[in-house]
Amino acid sequence: MEFISERVSVERGPESLSIVISARLPRPKEALLVAWFTAWTACGAYFIWSLSQHPDEKTRTGLIIMLAFWLWFEWRIGRVLLWRLKGFEIWRLKGNILTVKDSILGYGKASDYFLDNIERFGTLQVDPTSWKWQLNDSFWVMGGERLGFEYTGRKVVLGKGLSAMEAQRAAQALDNALKRARKQHAAEKRS
Repeated sequence: MEFISERVSVERGPESLSIVISARLPRPKEALLVAWFTAWTACGAYFIWSLSQHPDEKTRTGLIIMLAFWLWFEWRIGRVLLWRLKGFEIWRLKGNILTVKDSILGYGKASDYFLDNIERFGTLQVDPTSWKWQLNDSFWVMGGERLGFEYTGRKVVLGKGLSAMEAQRAAQALDNALKRARKQHAAEKRS
């Protein structure tokens, strides 16, 4: 097993490649995220308590609307917190299939991509001064993808939270494995 960085590992097999990217944050950012989630949960608990005090009809309606928004953001923040504490992005190339999975506590949807349909694989061109990029690369969202490819006419992005160096090295490892797998697949087709 080879380590590209503290968060990214690469395991090469004779006919496979596996890249695992940890979503962990530095301790201070982790503490901020946990504090934010805790404060948000406390706000929701206060809204629920206020609702249980039998307020007048207008206040009750307002609290229910606020609770709906609160619940939506609670779900999003909770998911990001779990992602940052126990999440991994896993890429597996085996045979002629690339599997990409965002795994939280071992659960997550794996997406399979056939090699014959993968085109234009490489690092994404990002503008670090862009407001949109800064928001997507923030530690409180599940974003910051650095790599991508086209698959049957649609764009697929991966490499959440990678630094430029990590993205370059991971892209190189995966690109080499894709080329090797394509050659092997083409040789098998000819036989």
